[in-house]
Amino acid sequence: MTERDTNFVLNRFDLSAFVQSTLEEDLGPTGRDVTSEAVIPADAIFSGVMDSRDAAVIAGLPIAEAFFRHLDPDVEIETLVQEGEAVEAGTDIMRLKGRGRAMLTAERSALNTVQHLTGIATMTAEYVQRIAGTGCTLLDTRKTIPGLRVLEKYATRMGGAQNHRMGLWDAAMIKDNHVAVAGDIAKAVKLAVEAKIETIIVEVDRVDQIEPALAAGATHLLLDNMEPATLRGAVTLIGDRAATEASGGINLDTIRDKAETGVDYVSVGRLTQSAPAADIGLDFEQV
Repeated sequence: MTERDTNFVLNRFDLSAFVQSTLEEDLGPTGRDVTSEAVIPADAIFSGVMDSRDAAVIAGLPIAEAFFRHLDPDVEIETLVQEGEAVEAGTDIMRLKGRGRAMLTAERSALNTVQHLTGIATMTAEYVQRIAGTGCTLLDTRKTIPGLRVLEKYATRMGGAQNHRMGLWDAAMIKDNHVAVAGDIAKAVKLAVEAKIETIIVEVDRVDQIEPALAAGATHLLLDNMEPATLRGAVTLIGDRAATEASGGINLDTIRDKAETGVDYVSVGRLTQSAPAADIGLDFEQV
């Protein structure tokens, strides 16, 4: 890989290891692309154009570039759009020129990544647009594909969202199972306070749970599955004593009503859980 690949840096993500393991999965125990070896001359040079066949918000091009450069360090790549840029259907997003075998071998891994991340970014942008002007911020969740969390949460940022917890390590989130073991919400929160956890998120699904959680030291209340009228009352009750987040059953039809209640955040699991892949193509021709 070339020095240019290292310009794309995500915290807690090893780009080189991701590229290596993904290609190893595709090339199998022999490490060979038997079709390209059989059909494509070793000295063949291809040019290619990657394009978005959907209107989309693009994400993942630096990772696609890393796949091609891993197999052909001399490949010529021109990225035509910025990460997080909204494009119309039919927009060219990358041009390439390099060794034909290497480009064909890297093609599917590169496309899979860009299609998946662009799909997430595109759906995220739709949700962000629905709450524009409300003062509410869209959050993602931990409902991610194992092994892809950092990339998927990167894609939500490209779509305009803000990351919620990255994992179990960077904030406490007290939910019903924690409360059941602790005895009640106040006891569960106090235990987190005693553990010196700075951010303590507490899920509440009833208004009567709010005061005990706040009194015990909660810094962020996740107001779960509440209707807009109930949310509005909860936000008024909480005031500026804690951050507020609406969660549960939120889709494009319901998000604005919940955002307009005055909550600071609204979180949507489907951004990473069920965003459809974007239609991204890559056409080659021999030079």
